[in-house]
Amino acid sequence: MDLDTFLHHLHFHSERVIPPNWEVDWDDAPLPYKIYRDLPSFPLAHDIPLSFQNQSFHPDDLETISYYLWYVYGLSQFSQTTVPSTMDSDSIETIQSFRRFPPSGGALYPNELYLYLKTEALPKGIYHYDVAHHRLVLLREGNFDSFLAKSLGKASSSLSDCFAVAIVTTMFWKNFFKYNNFSYRLQGLDAGALMGQLLEVNKRFSFSSTVHFQFLDEAINHLLGLDGHEESTYAVIPLSHLEEVDVREFTPATAAELMKELPKIETTHYQRSENLLDHPEISKINQHSMLAATKEFRSVQKRKKPKDIQNVTILPKVDKLEFDFLEVCRSRHSPEMDFNSNRIHRNQLSSLLRETFDSFKYHNDLNQEELDTPRISVYGCFYNIEGIENGAYQYDEFSHSLVQIKKGDLRIPMQAGMTLDNVNFHQVPMCLHIAGDRTYYKSELGYRGYRIQHMEAGMLLQRLLLTASALGMNGHPLLGFDVNVCDEIYELAESDQTTLLQVPIGFCNPKSWLIGSMHS
Repeated sequence: MDLDTFLHHLHFHSERVIPPNWEVDWDDAPLPYKIYRDLPSFPLAHDIPLSFQNQSFHPDDLETISYYLWYVYGLSQFSQTTVPSTMDSDSIETIQSFRRFPPSGGALYPNELYLYLKTEALPKGIYHYDVAHHRLVLLREGNFDSFLAKSLGKASSSLSDCFAVAIVTTMFWKNFFKYNNFSYRLQGLDAGALMGQLLEVNKRFSFSSTVHFQFLDEAINHLLGLDGHEESTYAVIPLSHLEEVDVREFTPATAAELMKELPKIETTHYQRSENLLDHPEISKINQHSMLAATKEFRSVQKRKKPKDIQNVTILPKVDKLEFDFLEVCRSRHSPEMDFNSNRIHRNQLSSLLRETFDSFKYHNDLNQEELDTPRISVYGCFYNIEGIENGAYQYDEFSHSLVQIKKGDLRIPMQAGMTLDNVNFHQVPMCLHIAGDRTYYKSELGYRGYRIQHMEAGMLLQRLLLTASALGMNGHPLLGFDVNVCDEIYELAESDQTTLLQVPIGFCNPKSWLIGSMHS
């Protein structure tokens, strides 16, 4: 299957990219985290604060690094949920999972987090965040400012003021074992949710950052000791205490040249699965997404076409939300049949959308101008929202208004478009949809644009979920739906857009589960 056909089927006809006889071998499932063997490790502090009040943070303190990593991607909760057995209707099955603050499809967490650290607390070098043991594992010791800067297309001195560089990767097998090729969509969204959480935690620690979607892939993978087929880098994020600098400089470099500067490292890790299946389509598209030279880096101009504005509802002005960020993180979860149909006030909807887009502004290497407008959009189907006529709308973040596309109750077609009925839309007052360019900016970014688009959707998603939690609500990210149904509801083909993600949001009853905090 050629890559254009693969991505088209993946997005619009996902059943065509999964073998019809596909069965999940749960007995051979991988761990949701990577565990390195026989490498130096450094335990992190476990006395995680439940509040940031009266806390001061400095990256030279091991406690600061410990708290930061735990709130970004640490194991936060252990849960047990019972569901009817698929084999016997009279019995039940117990699902156990370790939870983290960013959501992940099936709680499988295919992404890993690495750090290049330059602090007094630890030897300078490249580390893997061992989530299972809340510790850092040293992969390479030394100063890699020049190597990383060149990999990002920047001058060698550009990382001198950074105390760390966060690197987000994807281990393909970690959710391919369950979702087969459909996992490629999840991997980008999950990486984006992790990055969204990281950027929100940065604000609480007063760290500055710039997200790099473009880098010399093979060089970064070589630095981490990855082969690019089992695991590959998705994003590189330098961290500092200074204001972000201009990221639009491209110093000529190639991956082949850089890889000669460092010896290859050999590592071993444990992931539990004994029978790892090939994923040729994902490997192929990952290879075709790689950048071999900084001259291939590009900027992107947003091409979101405005709809003809006829019926516009201006949302009320609202004060900035004041909330306990850590409590919001702890209370966020994904309801299923737990939603209730309690009415939502238009001020709550206004706060949800305003706060989400205000917090979404971030520095990255794609924008032609600093903090340029986002490349993704939010649409919504509303029912029983106070002061809002039932129907489908596009949110205009510039005028903070809703542009009506269709009138009426659209919950039945949305329910019919679900491939798994784990949410009852008649209990949900609003369902938001994140949409993006139908061509995923292929003319500028090539096949890399598809995963970047989904990462940006995941980043916006995490802001949306945290804001909903701050308002006493919760949302459930869904990919198990027919994209064509939603595209038709919002008439997205006319504006060259398509639906990336579906998120029902509302108030919910207490979830029927046993849950315990991993905080000590």
